[in-house]
Amino acid sequence: MTPLFLVIILALVWAGITGNFSGLNLLFGGAVGTVAVLLLRDSLASPRVLRRLRRILALAGLFLYELMASAVRVALVVIRPDLKQVVRPAIVAVPLSVKSDAEITLLANMITLTPGTLSIDVSPDRSVLYVHALCIGEREAMIADIANGFEKRVREVFE
Repeated sequence: MTPLFLVIILALVWAGITGNFSGLNLLFGGAVGTVAVLLLRDSLASPRVLRRLRRILALAGLFLYELMASAVRVALVVIRPDLKQVVRPAIVAVPLSVKSDAEITLLANMITLTPGTLSIDVSPDRSVLYVHALCIGEREAMIADIANGFEKRVREVFE
């Protein structure tokens, strides 16, 4: 991404945030964008930063998809007349491959924010995350979904 293109994008974002697309406001947004690009020019050009940004966006996309899909699943469970037969709550011990506090916190929060699941606790040695699920089919399938979904993407972001 060229610096000029980035300045134009920042000027348009500035105008969108302020709600004023006048020439003077766009010029001011361009000036603020130019200062930001000049101050951050070393870190913006790094391919490592772009790779990490792509990984963050992939994690956010996965989270939004899982959020919507699980919201639909929970809604379908709630509207069923035989609710007692459908709801099969369980606490599952999910082994963790992420180790840092930031990684574990992000993973636990993403699980908690997804409808139908709740992170309860982390083992003292930080190797297991305990997750409560509203409806569970197979424990191994749930563990695999978390390990191959959120946990994998969180690990990629923090590499």
